[in-house]
Amino acid sequence: MSTTTDEVLGYDEALASFDPVMGLEVHVELGTATKMFCGCATTFGAEPNTQVCPVCLGLPGALPVVNATGVESAIRIGLALNCEIADWCRFARKNYFYPDMPKNFQTSQYDEPIAFDGYLDVEIPAAGGEGTEIYRVEIERAHMEEDTGKSLHIGGSTGRIHGAEFSLVDYNRAGIPLIEIVTKPLVGAGERAPEVAKAYVSALRDLLRALDVSDVKMEQGSMRCDVNLSLRPKAGDGPRSAEQLAVPMGTRTETKNVNSLRSVEGAVRYEICRHAAVLSGGGSILQETRHWHEDTSMTTSGRAKSDAEDYRYFPEPDLVPVAPSREWVEELRATLPEPPAERRKRLQGDWGYSDLEMRDVLNAGAVELIEETVAAGATPQAARKWWLGEPSRRANTEGVDLVTYAGQVGLTPAHVAELDSMVTAGRLNDKLARQVLEGVLEGEGGPTQVADARGLQLVQDDGALEAAVDNVIAANPDIADKIRDGKVQAVGALIGQVMKEMRGQGDAGKARELILGKLTS
Repeated sequence: MSTTTDEVLGYDEALASFDPVMGLEVHVELGTATKMFCGCATTFGAEPNTQVCPVCLGLPGALPVVNATGVESAIRIGLALNCEIADWCRFARKNYFYPDMPKNFQTSQYDEPIAFDGYLDVEIPAAGGEGTEIYRVEIERAHMEEDTGKSLHIGGSTGRIHGAEFSLVDYNRAGIPLIEIVTKPLVGAGERAPEVAKAYVSALRDLLRALDVSDVKMEQGSMRCDVNLSLRPKAGDGPRSAEQLAVPMGTRTETKNVNSLRSVEGAVRYEICRHAAVLSGGGSILQETRHWHEDTSMTTSGRAKSDAEDYRYFPEPDLVPVAPSREWVEELRATLPEPPAERRKRLQGDWGYSDLEMRDVLNAGAVELIEETVAAGATPQAARKWWLGEPSRRANTEGVDLVTYAGQVGLTPAHVAELDSMVTAGRLNDKLARQVLEGVLEGEGGPTQVADARGLQLVQDDGALEAAVDNVIAANPDIADKIRDGKVQAVGALIGQVMKEMRGQGDAGKARELILGKLTS
């Protein structure tokens, strides 16, 4: 594998000469209890090679059986993506040798997928900054297959095979049900191609989560994206005609197993700049797989990319075709949930959020967290404030989504609702509540437990507050005179000193009332 740093053009310079063409392949591990063709468990994180059997190891004489729930999930995904569902389809063997392929072939679908010809509309911010616009991503196919094992490269500094001392293989993942969702070429996005790619994968993740067919944890590999990208000569500014869009596409590269939304956007942007540098210099693009490096925000070469004919596909002889009845398909259609985009619009209306507030919530991935927090008793504005504050900041710092971060530190919607109730009840002000939240994030327990342990509570003794007010007025006669002369805005300086004297545990509202009462009456 090459680790040489490639030449790249600036993004604007690259887009001045070339149009990007993308194809996105998203692999989704289904949340079934057992594997696609055997009864082995699918628990994530189990001891290596403890969830295997003769079928998923490809031992002689072992015969596969199709997981019915996997087929059902595939049909529901296809329907949610507005796809046609095949009346009849079958599995095929995709032949290639790789250490994590115990059978030396992958059971997949080739020319007869279960779902095809669909689309997913994704929202991106409008170019002018006001409102949103829709980009329709057309779906080529969604087909069933099985996952491969996992190679673990030991030694070296990158965790990849280059520089490793040796490699081990864990076959627990081999045979886990996968749905691969393949787009048709995405054209016409221009400079917004990275943004469109990120928005599509985000919308797809929301849809799959709503369908409850996968946990879509990108950091664990249960959802990952292969980014195919090529460039073609610029067709000119403004709307593209059919003839302009028919300019031949360039040679593509495939950046494999990109496992975060930020990385999808980054991989598209980097490959645009790298391709443009090669082509502008008179070179040619090698059709290959590439690896994305989160730490350096760049890709490196993997291996030469095979074409379909190199895989020697042929029908799987050990599995019967899948022929879902129209009645069953319609029954499954009736189980589809409210589309995520429609649900978001409904929730925005229910919560009273502005378009900008809702966009911030969407960008933070906090819709479900806020919905559960409101259901637990918090106000929508409070739920938004607390989730998009310190938890969101820490999630961004650690490079994970908010839901993942909350799970890692044990912060729940019930905790946030409890924190809000403590503020509403007058036990905490915002400053103290932030300290309590910090304690929850540090693993010190729930909000009440943290507040009790840290001794955080507003002082309810009006006598103590009044004494602090008197001390501050006496110590600041100049500011007091300004307030007496009608410059009421100066009261903030005194309130700050009262809060400092009471170590943040005074009621700022009451302090303001007392100060104004003493100086303006």
